[in-house]
Amino acid sequence: MSSLRYWVWLSSVSFANSRARAALVERYGDAESAFLAPPGEFETIQGLSANEAEAFEKRDLREADRILETCRRENIQILTPDDAAYPKRLRSIFDAPVALYVRGRLPDVDAIPSVAVIGTRRATPYGLKMGRDIAYEIAKCGGIVVSGLTEGIDRAAARGCLLAGGACIGVLGTAFGAYGELREDVTASGALVTEYPPGARPQNRFFRERNRISSGLSHAVCVVEAPEKSGTLLFVGEALEQGREIFAVPGNADAENSAGIMTLLKQGARPAASGWDVMEDFAALYPERVHPPRGERHAPPAPAEEPEAPKTEEKRPARKTERGAERQKLTKKEIDKEKNAGYIDLHEQLKGLSEDQLAIVTAIGRGETHIDDIIEATGMGAAKVLSQLTILEIKGYIRRAAGRRVALNITHK
Repeated sequence: MSSLRYWVWLSSVSFANSRARAALVERYGDAESAFLAPPGEFETIQGLSANEAEAFEKRDLREADRILETCRRENIQILTPDDAAYPKRLRSIFDAPVALYVRGRLPDVDAIPSVAVIGTRRATPYGLKMGRDIAYEIAKCGGIVVSGLTEGIDRAAARGCLLAGGACIGVLGTAFGAYGELREDVTASGALVTEYPPGARPQNRFFRERNRISSGLSHAVCVVEAPEKSGTLLFVGEALEQGREIFAVPGNADAENSAGIMTLLKQGARPAASGWDVMEDFAALYPERVHPPRGERHAPPAPAEEPEAPKTEEKRPARKTERGAERQKLTKKEIDKEKNAGYIDLHEQLKGLSEDQLAIVTAIGRGETHIDDIIEATGMGAAKVLSQLTILEIKGYIRRAAGRRVALNITHK
């Protein structure tokens, strides 16, 4: 087993991006073996730029020793892929962090459903309320809320989770810095995590790299307000590549912050108007952890000091009509409730499939099939396969199984 010192060395070269570190781990198996690799070999590794190879080639452990001392002094836990406490969900992504720096106590995301509640920084009052209420109910139902703690929806979601007395994981796009009240509360209820060691200088790419950790720690992603060209949609793309379920909160059709939401819904995201809409499917998988909301379904009113969106962005909340409620009820996924599952005749089902969907169904075959095998068999991109699987699942053509596997929801005659 590699020592902690070498994993910290690998994470300390902040000049290199996460994929460069992943390339070294893939080539050598662990950080210590990479450190002891023959001189000059790094420049031959695909995935490393010449500058990155040169930075790793210095093999300077002094910075790693400084980081270790700082972490001991400031009570920062360091988790590496060698540690049993390192989340399996996160370890399974393509470019998992080589070190995870943790303040607080990291909840067990492998045993408890976790949901990343995300959205625009420039949220409307409606978006702030929905983000807070949905996170509040997710926590009340037994789930964990993952938040980037940035202005807008992410911060509102963290507050909602804390108001419910739930566990929140705050994923930072920087090294640990100054503590504010919200960060202190998150640390007390759950944990703050980052892949950047103490002293790492912020870089523009850090927040994009942060997305893969937030979705990697999550079972699902719930999007509350996202403009057409929102960075939130980049987060969703990362989550789709990891096979995460996507939920979107409907808003006013003519609102700027609903443009990205409409796109997600058209692409197969599942509509969600409450935390239970997100958590309901997990009740069968985690019966001892997840339960319907009990008592109050909405977070208490926001405190006076909570920042509000600019007046120019305010939109009227969409009214929940009986027709809208019935439509939402009809779109909820029924297939995971096996005792009530209605199976469709094979010949009738195939009539409703597009060419891509037919190729995916053919790749699934008669038994449970891993999503990676479907991607390989069809030759489609991961994002397309995951999107089409979501559509097939919503329509009742397939059902999810454990371990990123799916099966046809049909009978063969």
